Order: sequence, then C-alpha cells, then structure tokens
Amino acid sequence: MNPAQQIQQLQIQEDQEERELKGAERAAVLLLALGHEHGAPIWKSLDEMEVKQISIAMAKLGPISPIMLDKLFKDFVTKLSAKGALLGNFDSTERILQSVLPADKVATIMEEIRGPAGRNMWEKLSNVQENVLANYLKNEYPQTVAVVLSKIRSEHAARVLAILPDEFALEVVTRMLRMESVQKEILDKVEQTLRVEFMSNLSTTSRRDAHELMADIFNSFDRQTEARFMTALEENNREAAEHIKNLMFTFDDLSKLDAGSVQTLLRQVDKDRLATALKGANESVREFFFSNMSQRAAKMMKDDMDAMGPVRLRDVDDAQAGMVAVAKDLAASGEIMITKNKGEDELVY
Repeated sequence: MNPAQQIQQLQIQEDQEERELKGAERAAVLLLALGHEHGAPIWKSLDEMEVKQISIAMAKLGPISPIMLDKLFKDFVTKLSAKGALLGNFDSTERILQSVLPADKVATIMEEIRGPAGRNMWEKLSNVQENVLANYLKNEYPQTVAVVLSKIRSEHAARVLAILPDEFALEVVTRMLRMESVQKEILDKVEQTLRVEFMSNLSTTSRRDAHELMADIFNSFDRQTEARFMTALEENNREAAEHIKNLMFTFDDLSKLDAGSVQTLLRQVDKDRLATALKGANESVREFFFSNMSQRAAKMMKDDMDAMGPVRLRDVDDAQAGMVAVAKDLAASGEIMITKNKGEDELVY
C-alpha cells in the first residue's frame, strides 16, 4: 500500500470513528451485533413498519468500526444503568419510539397509548364520558368551559351541559353566545391545562367502582350460580358480599315498588312471563303482585300458574330477569321509580 493509499485508509477510519449513529441505525447495529439467536425475539416483537425501517438502515450501514460499536454499547449500558433500574413511562417510551420510527407514527402510537381515542386534545375530550368531563369542568371558570365546549362535538357538549348545575350551565351558554374567535395563545393554554390536570388523571377519575361492576355481574347470574358465588364470597369476604348484595337489584326488590309503579310494570309484562316468574317467587312476592291486581285478574293468574305444572328453574330465572330488565328500562325513562330499601338509598337506573 503506497503512502497515498495509507493516508486515504486512515481518513476512512477517522471518518468511521467520528460518524454518529442515529435513530434506526442504532437499533440496526445492536440487532446486527446480537445476531440471529439473541436478536430473533426482538425482531418478532417489531411490527411490519419497524422491521422495514430497521432493515433499510441495516442494509445501508456500511462498515462499523470497533470504536463506533464500543461507543454505542457503552452509551446503551450507561443509559440502562444510570439510575440502577429501568423506568417505563410515557416520556421514555416516546423517546425510544422516536429513535426508530417516523414522527407521525410515534404521535399516532402515543395518542393510542395515552387514550381516550382521538388524534388531538379536542377529539380526546369528545370521547370522555360526559359525567366525568362535567364533574371536572364544573370547577372551572365559565369562560374556560365555554371554550372547551365550543371545541368538542356538539352532541357531546349538549350532554355535558345537561349535567352541569343549571345556573352555571346558563352562564356557560351565555359566554358561548358572546364568544368570538379565541386567540391561539389562550387556546394553547387551555389545552395544556387540560392535558396536565385532567387527561393525565383520567384513568383514576373514570374508574367504575368494583362493587357496582360485580353487582351487575351477579344480577346476570342464574340463581344457582349466584348462590354458589355469593356463598363462597361470604365465607371469604363477608363485608364485600354484603356490599354487593346492597347494590344488586333483584326480582324480589320489585315488591318494593309503589302502587303506581307496579301497575305500570304489569301493563308492560306479558302474562305468560309474569306467570312463569311468579311460579318461582316466594310467597310474599307473589302476594304483593296479586294484591296489585283485581280479584278476577289475580284468580286467573293463579289458575294459569296451577295449569302450568312444573316449570324449569332456568325458565323462571329468565322470566324474572326479563321483568327486572323491563323495570329498569321504565325507571330509566322516568315512568317508574325503583328502590331497594323502602324509600331509602334510592337506586334509579
């Protein structure tokens, strides 16, 4: 090798040593160094786009000097052990994704992770439950609420307004009517406040009470399954079992309806379903429904029940569950009022 070639080779080596690996190149070098055996699990965890980008970067890497490789590994190990442990959060995840993916792809992924669904703050708010959003906004200035509601979907804004206190909601409407175009600086400030104070805590504010969820599940059990689980739960956690019982609304609770409500319910229930449901009811519940019928109608119902003969327990459960569902629908539309404790602790569905 003549002197000119030696100088050129040294220059190439110097260029290699000074070359800074970025983004997908860093991931490509690490995977290349790991080889097939150790790198295979990582390749399998990547999606099609990531595999494509890293593969392109790998194919264009060219020579990687020992100095470049050593520097990359040291940098990787230093970052990994800087605090003695790994910290997984939104920021660290976003930084890693930015090193291997395009900015628009990273933004899409992070929006999905952070949730609720939506590509920007206002779309996100339009996917937040109206009661959760209203509960937060009722503590804000009316002008701020007016700005927020003017930016989200109209139908969602309507549901939120309906939940807000009347005087406050009227003030918000007045501000919205007077509102002209909002300056970008103000809009950015409102958006930033929502992002920091509200969206970051959304997962805890919108979480449904576990006992309420379990009460709904128990309501959907047939009576044998319900009895089996409730007995086991009472042995394991009596307090939780009692809490769930208090939240459940069962067929027996229909006997707590007022006279007007039970009459409305009876008009909506098919006679055959009622007969089947009462066939498996206890005596007090039967008498409650009979007492809310005319003597003639009660006698006919008793005769129908006698003529039915034995009835499968599953059919009784289905008929009773159907009546409870009808009662809940009527309560939801405001036609009846259902309670569990003779007027106390009112439960309106």
